[in-house]
Formats: sequence, structure tokens, C-alpha cells
Amino acid sequence: MTAVHEPITGRYVYIPYAGYNYRVYYEETGHGIPLVCLHTAGTDAREWRHQLTDPDITENFRVIAFDMPWHGKSIPPNGFEKQEYRLTAKFYSEFVMTFCKALELDLPVIMGSSMGGNICLHLAVNFEESVRALIAIEACDYSPGWYINWLAHPHVHGGEACATSVFGLMAPQSPADYRWETWWYYSQGGPGIFKGDLYFYSVDHDFRDRCGEISGNVPIYLMTGVYDFACTPEMTEQTGQKIRGSETIIMDGIGHFPMSENPATFKRYLMPVLTKITEKTPAGVG
Repeated sequence: MTAVHEPITGRYVYIPYAGYNYRVYYEETGHGIPLVCLHTAGTDAREWRHQLTDPDITENFRVIAFDMPWHGKSIPPNGFEKQEYRLTAKFYSEFVMTFCKALELDLPVIMGSSMGGNICLHLAVNFEESVRALIAIEACDYSPGWYINWLAHPHVHGGEACATSVFGLMAPQSPADYRWETWWYYSQGGPGIFKGDLYFYSVDHDFRDRCGEISGNVPIYLMTGVYDFACTPEMTEQTGQKIRGSETIIMDGIGHFPMSENPATFKRYLMPVLTKITEKTPAGVG
């Protein structure tokens, strides 16, 4: 029997931010335009394994997916046990761009889902000169109601509670194996991490009065599945109407985790977006 190897390469890099060197794990494949993928709340970069191994994507893109600090293989900073983890827009957006700078990525495309989609709005305002395009998946200007205190209660099995609380956000027709794989990712988050991410998602991220600050100079694509009830298609469409130059794409037959719950369906919607980005990029750039 011959072993089958995937093309993914995994590495660690130290990212200096605010006086601390964060040990960050990332995976990458492909060549060309940098495409940095941001995972959802409480999980890690494994969500992007299908896109990392898709030759149609990696033909023109250097696909990079990393674990945010406190997530996956990226450990938290020293002294983490003395503080409550709460993700903020400032830390999140600045850390993403610091990661890109550390890897010397030239005008990367940022593609994020859920909290990774919402942060794209902040990147559009504060870092438009440093990005080529933004793909905001399952994103809108405000996602209230998901900062739930009982998720971190000691009487609650944190992993199972977090995983099961989001299971219904996936489309019923998504392949069962992929739905349960996504559930598994959520079951493995560190104590209080999902709750801390949801602080950004539902509290610190309130862009309702800020969409007008986005200049429209950087292409931004808003992509949302019809089965998402955390960020509904209507919420995304309303947000898109406020952002000049944006394009809203509603995806049939898919829910809140397109890249992991149903990668084949997601690919049908993603490839035209990637083609547009490629066509706007001068030959030899990437």
C-alpha cells in the first residue's frame, strides 16, 4: 500500500505583537496571489482543508490558513490563565495584518467566515492599502445575541455545548460526514475561547453606523448561505447595500460553515469570485 500525502505544508512562525511573540501555526499550499483564510469562532484552520487541497484554487493562489492565538495549535501567551479571553476588533484586525506582514505577503486577499467575515469590514476601513480584496463569508454589520455566558459555566460540557449550539447553523443537505467533522472542530476549543470569540462577534463588532467609512477602493465580496440564521441572507444584503462597490452573493443549499460543511457547493460560488480577483491582478504579480 502506498501512502497518500496531501500537498499541505504546516509551519510555525513567531508573530510579534504588542510586546509579545505569539507562536502561530499555519498551513499553506499553492503559488501565486496570497489568499489568507480566517477560521470561525472557537475553531481553527482545519476548516479550510478542502480549499487548501483543491488544485483549481491553488493553481493561481498561495492559500494560507492560520490558527489565531488561543486556537488550534497556536498557544495563548504566557499568563493567559490570569485573564478572561475576549477577542476585540482591534486585536483581531491588527494581528491578521501583522501575520501577513511577517510572512511578507504582497497585497493578500483576505477570506474569512463568520467572525473571520465580520473582521473584513474592519480591514476594509483600516487596512485598505494593504489588501488586494476581501471575501467576507457569513458576514454582516451586526450579529447580536451570540455572546452567551452559560457556554463557559463549569456545569456545562464546553466542547459538546459549543459544537451542538452551532450544529443547526449548517444546511440539512450538507454531507453528514462534513457536518459532523465541523461539529468535531467546535468540540475541541479551549475553555472559554468560543465565548471569548463571540464577544467580538456579537458585542465589539457593531458596524451599523460605519459601513459608510468603507471607501470602495478594495473589492469586497459578501457571501452568505441561505440556511444561516446567525447572519441571515437579509442581514448580509442590508449590509451590502451600505458598502459602496461591494458585491453580495447568496448561496443556496448551504449554511454558516460553507468551506467545511459543503465544500463542493461552496466552490461553485467561490471560483467566480477568485476568477474576478485573478483577472484584476496584473500578470506576474502574486
